[in-house]
Amino acid sequence: MKFSVFQISRRGGREKNEDRMGYCYTRESGLFVLADGMGGHPEGEVAAQLALQTVSALYQKEARPLVQDVNEFLSMALMAAHHQIIRYASEKGMLDTPRTTLVAAVVQGTSATWVHCGDSRLYVVRGNELLTRTRDHSYLEQQSGAGVVRLDRINRNILFTCLGSPTKPVFDITGPVTLQQGDKILLCSDGLWGTLTDDEIVNDLSRKSVTEAVPDLVEAALRKGGDHCDNVTVIALEWETPDSFESTRGISTDSITDGVFASTIQAGVLDGMVEDLDDEAIERSIAEINEAIRRSAARKT
Repeated sequence: MKFSVFQISRRGGREKNEDRMGYCYTRESGLFVLADGMGGHPEGEVAAQLALQTVSALYQKEARPLVQDVNEFLSMALMAAHHQIIRYASEKGMLDTPRTTLVAAVVQGTSATWVHCGDSRLYVVRGNELLTRTRDHSYLEQQSGAGVVRLDRINRNILFTCLGSPTKPVFDITGPVTLQQGDKILLCSDGLWGTLTDDEIVNDLSRKSVTEAVPDLVEAALRKGGDHCDNVTVIALEWETPDSFESTRGISTDSITDGVFASTIQAGVLDGMVEDLDDEAIERSIAEINEAIRRSAARKT
């Protein structure tokens, strides 16, 4: 498996950066994750960090070196992250819970599958065109095609779901989508897409490598957003075949042995908030994933 990847996060005009992103990979699988802690609720950066740590911990346990059922994994990992945030708030006796969006993609074999909750987005660009992107879980995005409301009167920041809320998260899983050489997948917080148009994002991605496009897009968003710009966080990868890989700065997993796991996701960096994840909760989630896989296999036979 060969790919180029680049990630960057900037605080913008906010007092602190509540976005988190990272990626992990084994010899035959890769996980790319981004979370945007929500303002208006306490400790958004904690919710985002918890989401990344939980999903990556589950991935490390499941990718041996492949995730056997990606759809089931993404569903259970997202719910496990949600429960970790609820548990954290309960243990702290918080009256309001930390909340975050989440978008996560698993790339393995020749395909990508992703899950998202909230308004952090995933774009897939092929050649000069936008192949697909996620649809935000916001009232603005959901009603944009209905033609029954004045869209200029709807606040794009109002979401109807997220991780950490008292109600069960609503999420969408897309894929598997077969990848072609040169396909680019970009995950971003609303600090990017809320400032730049889809056309601007696609145009930059289609003309440049991810190592050039990502910093350029982030700087453009910061300039356009000005003093009040939101946190801007982006992680993007370019899928490459062996023939083209040698001329680029990328990652090759071919030499990784079984059982080896590489990750850019840090654990326990916020005031010692998480010395260890809740192992019992993780084990329950893994058991649920395995049971779902067993049921799915039973139905197929």
